[in-house]
Amino acid sequence: MSDVLEPDSIEWWLADVRAFIMDAAPSLLPLFDIYSAEAIFGRRFIASDLERLQPGARIIEVGAGLLLLSCQLVREGFHVTALEPTASGFSHFEQMRRMVQQRATMLGFSPKVLDLNAENLTTHNCFDYAFSINVMEHVDNVALVFANVGRSLVIGASYRFTCPNYLFPYEPHFNIPTLFSKRLTEIVLSQKILSSRDIPDPLGLWKSLNWISVVQVHRISKKLPWIRVTFNPLLLVSTLERISSDRNFSNRRSPTMRKLLILFVGLQLHHLLRFMPAILQPVMDCRVEKISDSGVY
Repeated sequence: MSDVLEPDSIEWWLADVRAFIMDAAPSLLPLFDIYSAEAIFGRRFIASDLERLQPGARIIEVGAGLLLLSCQLVREGFHVTALEPTASGFSHFEQMRRMVQQRATMLGFSPKVLDLNAENLTTHNCFDYAFSINVMEHVDNVALVFANVGRSLVIGASYRFTCPNYLFPYEPHFNIPTLFSKRLTEIVLSQKILSSRDIPDPLGLWKSLNWISVVQVHRISKKLPWIRVTFNPLLLVSTLERISSDRNFSNRRSPTMRKLLILFVGLQLHHLLRFMPAILQPVMDCRVEKISDSGVY
């Protein structure tokens, strides 16, 4: 662990848990490094929101993955609930998550873990803030998750998430263009989808995608008058900048796409994208604010 790392930083925690995994299961390190980079991105994504919260605020991470970010937020003094169902079997992911939780418990900052899907969340008027990072495109019922997470918040609190916007004709997990619908894309590009070498279970991942879009989010919000939905158009700018600086993130794109995007950023043209409407952007930064009581318990 480097001496230059600030003890309170997420980088310090990630370096510590990486050393722990290196001693116990070094073969997991390449996969851990990917999730580690995602945790750093997630912490930066919610940084401005965390600054506005009171010390000890109650936070729920919807789809907490390896628990890396949830553990860090406990280190920072928040009361954190990590919502993440346990998958069946003994995958590398599950093995890593157990190790992360073991290390956090040893150091005294393990979050409360809820072993269930967001569709089954029944907590009401409890949390001061909720967030998720690249999770909403995998849930089974987007509308139900909106309603459940919204009800779990106190009035005035918000749920902030980022995920792809499938109105834009591009699927980021598989790096393929989309053709109007998930079904048509699957029919035309099934060979490319199933032969993806960088994804351990391409069929399972493909089936999990729900094709969420900005239009769908607006439609759902109209049926839930006790929430207010807004979109931040600046995420695309920072995402493109991340492609230039984050090697793991950049390598998930095709070589041609990567070169074009790096050139685009190098010429500073990506700043023009902040004026693009959210409905046309490939990623969404959405905030769901609870503005009144839902009246449902």
